[in-house]
Amino acid sequence: MSAYHVPVLLEESVAGLNIQQDGIYVDATYGGGGHSKAIIEKLKEGRLIAFDQDIDAAANKLNDDRLIFINQNFKHLKRMLRVHGITEVDGILADLGISSYQVDTSERGFAHRFEGPLDMRMDKSGSLTAEDILNAYAPSQLQRIFGMYGEVRNARTLAQVIADARVNGRIDSVGRLIEVIAPVIKGNRNRYLSQVFQALRMEVNDELAVLADFLEQSKQVLKTGGRLVVISYHSIEDRLVKNFIRHGNATGEPVKDFFGREEKYFHSLTKKPVEPSAAEIGNNPRAHSARLRIAERTK
Repeated sequence: MSAYHVPVLLEESVAGLNIQQDGIYVDATYGGGGHSKAIIEKLKEGRLIAFDQDIDAAANKLNDDRLIFINQNFKHLKRMLRVHGITEVDGILADLGISSYQVDTSERGFAHRFEGPLDMRMDKSGSLTAEDILNAYAPSQLQRIFGMYGEVRNARTLAQVIADARVNGRIDSVGRLIEVIAPVIKGNRNRYLSQVFQALRMEVNDELAVLADFLEQSKQVLKTGGRLVVISYHSIEDRLVKNFIRHGNATGEPVKDFFGREEKYFHSLTKKPVEPSAAEIGNNPRAHSARLRIAERTK
């Protein structure tokens, strides 16, 4: 499991679930099974429902009767729980990071460090790839995703350079993309490329819309007193999670009842997000940007 993905903030996130031995819990992002294994160890007659849309994650499935593994995106949370006769759960954990396995597998195209195709699909049955985006999106669309999802400072210039380059031939590999954008890289090269690849990955997998949908469904299936535990890796995700916990929706806009009182669905148990220790970052540098938020369902 550790070769697939080292679980981030493992002790803190599992403790945040406040696990009851007979409870029903969800690991929304199974990956290498590290978080799931730690949850199951605290259960007796309880159950764990684990989701992962990446078919490769199924190879890490724990051999345990208390585990139900669902090879689906967590946006299907409520529907798939009902398929298994479950209408409410005691806790939900979601680690929103990309797995080490996905990053280090060159043919998946997630990392700028390896030559390979511009794929970036979490679900390999999906139709849209990063190559499609780079070669078909209008410059204004490219500017939007690089600016919004990657927070790239010169998103407009970057988008135009890509649009100009593809006139002379399709941008069809990691190496070709880096060659095209090299003249406009600003600041630290690795950071810039990471931002570009992050933006493309988020667009390919529609990550923010999926996250907002998942959070809304978590509100519908969590019991009163149930825990929501989310680990995010960049400010856009963290802001969305923070807004959801605070206002019960992903927009950040308070929802008021007939009498003008704000509807409250969650109580935040982390005033500030929990960050990895220096020791954890030393052992797993990919944990450095992780931010953990924990909330309890109040109504």
